[in-house]
Amino acid sequence: MTGTRLAPLEPGTFRTALPDLLEVYLAAMRYPPGTGEARAPLWADHSRRDGFRCVAAVDEDGSVAGLAYGYRGRPGQWWYSEVARGLEGDPQGWLADYFELTELHVRPDRQGVGLGESLLRSLLGPVTTESVLLSTPEGENRAWRLYRRVGFRDVLRDFLFTGDGRRFGVLGRALPLDAQVGPPVGPAAS
Repeated sequence: MTGTRLAPLEPGTFRTALPDLLEVYLAAMRYPPGTGEARAPLWADHSRRDGFRCVAAVDEDGSVAGLAYGYRGRPGQWWYSEVARGLEGDPQGWLADYFELTELHVRPDRQGVGLGESLLRSLLGPVTTESVLLSTPEGENRAWRLYRRVGFRDVLRDFLFTGDGRRFGVLGRALPLDAQVGPPVGPAAS
């Protein structure tokens, strides 16, 4: 990570930087170029949500090497509703007070050197919700190894989101990151 700095992006700066951030997303996910144009309005909307946080990894030349962002999950949001459907009412309390890790991507030429974990830790360090949740396509890869290494555990596996034929894992863990791994503690988790 020599020469790379982590920079928090305020919502307005995030929206201005969307073309560069989406370029990293497309490269990391190996999506076709038009995908970024379709995602830009959604990402801009996310930046207006309660608790929005973004951290970017920026190289010495000003290029974006990676990013992580998310916000406080709430009833009425699409992802919340989908996961609540999968959890059949959330008897373990995962959705009671969580931060949704919406995106974490590192350019392919910068993967494998700890940048993803640095972004994750920097993003989640100041978050004060009880837990963090994320979804990621099923399959053994660097993302899964990162999430397991920092203590994420299965919340849902082989889950199908409405409108997407791919299978996803929904993973979660208690916050802060140095806290005990598991669902939130409280009446719903008993």
